[in-house]
Amino acid sequence: MRPPLAAAVLTCALCATAALAQDGPAPRPLNAMEFDARTVGRTITYSAGGQPYGVEQYLPGRRVLWAFTESECKEGTWFPAGDQICFDYHDDSGLQCWTFFDTPQGLSAKFQGDDAAEPLVSLSESPEPLACHGPDLGV
Repeated sequence: MRPPLAAAVLTCALCATAALAQDGPAPRPLNAMEFDARTVGRTITYSAGGQPYGVEQYLPGRRVLWAFTESECKEGTWFPAGDQICFDYHDDSGLQCWTFFDTPQGLSAKFQGDDAAEPLVSLSESPEPLACHGPDLGV
């Protein structure tokens, strides 16, 4: 009876090892240089919980344009703070700090201090600029 039991234990161990190998090690946060290289010149559309969340255009000089879906654009800047990238839109929303990861599914961002929240995940990336709508645009 021992050989079948040993074979079953070995099979379970191999299955567990294969499952761990599929997940791989946890991704490490992008540092400021990696984040800038990964984003500058791109417009990235993010989703949260499978629903569109917003779009951000990453400009040279750590500048950004952000818009929640169907809203006006906000100009801002970003800077590193430890493992986080913090955004300042120069309004009353305060600093927005995120930890970014480059995953096989795309860029992913976790909001500071809200471990239970769904991360933002990139839906699409484009070199095209963000189409901003608002009262100050036009002739």
